[in-house]
Amino acid sequence: MSLLEVKNISKKFQFPGKKEIYVLKDINFNINEGEIVSILGPSGSGKSTLIRIIAGLIKPDEGVVLYRNKVVTDVNPGVSIVFQNFGLFPWLTVEENVLLGLISKDIPIEEKKERALKVIDIVGLDGFEKAYPKELSGGMKQRVGFARALVVEPDILIMDEPFSSLDILTSENLKNDLLELWIGNKIPTKAIVLITHNIEEAVYMSDRVIIISKDPGKIIEEIDIKIPHWRDKNSPKFLSLIDRIYTTLTGGEIEREKEILKASKEILVVPYARVGAITGFVELISDLGGKTDLFKIGTELYINLEDLLPVVEASELIGFTNYKQGDVELTEDGEKFVEADVLKKKEIFREKVLENVFLIKQIVRVLKSKANKRISEDFFLDILERRLTRSEAEKQLDILIDWGRYAELFTYDDETDELILEEEAETHLEK
Repeated sequence: MSLLEVKNISKKFQFPGKKEIYVLKDINFNINEGEIVSILGPSGSGKSTLIRIIAGLIKPDEGVVLYRNKVVTDVNPGVSIVFQNFGLFPWLTVEENVLLGLISKDIPIEEKKERALKVIDIVGLDGFEKAYPKELSGGMKQRVGFARALVVEPDILIMDEPFSSLDILTSENLKNDLLELWIGNKIPTKAIVLITHNIEEAVYMSDRVIIISKDPGKIIEEIDIKIPHWRDKNSPKFLSLIDRIYTTLTGGEIEREKEILKASKEILVVPYARVGAITGFVELISDLGGKTDLFKIGTELYINLEDLLPVVEASELIGFTNYKQGDVELTEDGEKFVEADVLKKKEIFREKVLENVFLIKQIVRVLKSKANKRISEDFFLDILERRLTRSEAEKQLDILIDWGRYAELFTYDDETDELILEEEAETHLEK
């Protein structure tokens, strides 16, 4: 039975220095009774915007959300959300924080307290009713968040990356406890929606995974997980599903960057990956024979997709690797870079960024045009802010300076906040 239907949902936002752009585009899916659905995608794919639309907290620009076949026009009465950051009031006890979930319910206070104490017991916090948040661990605080969401007995429990701020052991324990409650029908919730960027988490917990790309957020694949609980994370079926999803996500993101590059080098921003990460990644690929499965790198080194993708994109942008269908392979230039000594590495890196990274080349050209070969960082930040927010522009320039320094094209004066052309950079630019 379908509890909720998302039909043709699109959402636009106005960003500084930009026209309105779509954050979500043509999103369609159902949430059915008796299933856990993960919505999986990288940061910036509009996952949090989507759940707020489902919950009725913000309105879509196009499309509708149907809850039990009725269009959602206000706060969705069948949905509760567990957020990543706990959201507890420090001056309230556990019981009082949970009772906040019932503040709008027109029921006697005695019944509210009875329901609050019952759900506190269910989530494993019996005995901590009078404790304050400062007395609780991170995992216990998130249990309070679960209790506050469950106390209203929602049809659909939405969890917005609820485990991402917890350490690994606490996170695993909380996932297993939640699954035990779900499998044992110990909570009244009829469906769970998990928002995550953790592939293993999605496959471990979900009956179905909806994969979303970004810029704009679009559904690129839906996958049914037909492995019964409890799931063995080392089983061939489990690992095969992770590999498939990993390939879909990384392939989509990297191909998107390639299309942008083909369309216009002038507007391409560089991935947020420092030189040390790029060189380490390229050398790792070499150690693994020059070609390897990207998923294996992530799992063996315990690197999240969010952290690995920028490094993969950067190494391909510079020209050291190629990525195709889940495999990453060194290029001829990548092999030369790995085999070179320290000084030769810098020379190869310099040649490749001048060849392939438009923004680096433009910075060098601007500095070359100045009589004193230096210019304030604000000049470049103003240019970047035409397409990026201030914080994004600052991060972008920070990476460009890191690459430029390593390539010995330009340096940065911390006292004057100026970029300064290296003496040899003019010669390199003319080659």
